[in-house]
Amino acid sequence: MNDENDVRPATRVIAAGRRKEWTQGVVNTPVWRASTILFDTVADLRAANASPNDRLYYGRRGTPTQWSLADALTGLEPGAAGTMLYPSGVAAVAMALLSVLKPGDELLMVDSTYEPTRAFCRNVLAPMGIATRFYDPLAGAAIADLFQENTRAVFMESPGSLTFEVQDVPAICAAAKARGIVTLIDNTWATPLFFPAIGHGVDLTILACTKYIVGHSDAMLGSVTAVPEHFEALRRTTHQFGQHVAPDDAALGSRGLRTLDVRLRQHQAGALEVARWLETHPGVARVFHPALPTCPGHEHWRRDFRGSTGLFAFAMAGGDDAARVRLIDGLDHFGIGFSWGGFESLALPVDPAPIRSATKWQAAGPLVRLHIGLEGPADLIADLERGLDRFVAEGAGAKA
Repeated sequence: MNDENDVRPATRVIAAGRRKEWTQGVVNTPVWRASTILFDTVADLRAANASPNDRLYYGRRGTPTQWSLADALTGLEPGAAGTMLYPSGVAAVAMALLSVLKPGDELLMVDSTYEPTRAFCRNVLAPMGIATRFYDPLAGAAIADLFQENTRAVFMESPGSLTFEVQDVPAICAAAKARGIVTLIDNTWATPLFFPAIGHGVDLTILACTKYIVGHSDAMLGSVTAVPEHFEALRRTTHQFGQHVAPDDAALGSRGLRTLDVRLRQHQAGALEVARWLETHPGVARVFHPALPTCPGHEHWRRDFRGSTGLFAFAMAGGDDAARVRLIDGLDHFGIGFSWGGFESLALPVDPAPIRSATKWQAAGPLVRLHIGLEGPADLIADLERGLDRFVAEGAGAKA
């Protein structure tokens, strides 16, 4: 029988986590809702209490519904010891960081990180006596120059939130490993299908499963997958903080996972078509898409990633926030809202400059983040063309 790591990722997402003892003969693992678990005898209860991680013990420790999803996500990261689930991506980030940091430690955090992650460092870690220093997302191996005696962990997000710089993850991990420093990454954009982070040297990889794993904009979910050296600390921290995912949400995550490969490929194709068209429009100054040569760190994407997904941004050619608002409000096929990763296309005004501290963000005009869903790309392009043509007609969008 072939080793499960030998099969292609598209096959792995179908088979992973579907153990017969959990599915009971049906295709999908049933939804097990539980708080109290009943035991036949006190001896059985005591036996479960002695090893609560590998059997039904108490609802907060999970049932086959949660175990199935966690097992499947672990299977997508060869070299991983296990996965813990969380009620959101932010909770996953918090538990991952708290499992490796203690008072007196320093965390190196990429300057292009998700703003709620930055807020967690400021509002939770700092009062605990854990310092955070932000670094240039394109630092690569030069990050070693930033290490201090108390540097305990390096946090990456690649591509970066809002601005999509692709980091040199293997170089950063190699530099950190040489100093015994833990590495973490928010891998939500690529998922393990397009970037198996542990295989590139990362110790703990984080997903906001709310996005592409769930894939239908109807559940909140997060996960952290860890190598053996860090999994037990992650599990212990998770249980001590009472983190738990409802079985119904875990089931929605498992449902989404089965179609992840085909959805990502459709997101990829549509987003590339839209991004390449945007590059040709006079109302657009620059497109920030990791698969395009103009994106910072594109060479790292080309070397390390198996594909690209549906999220990217573009800078308008001049104009102000009011022009950006008119552009977005006038779109017919793009929703306006936070998050992304569902079947629907979204447009959002974003402003990275005020939250940067280690690097300065400059662009020719306001930034618009797009998530390209599963609609026909030609319809999305026509929609954007109408809006950008109006913008150019206003006189603010002519390229020099």
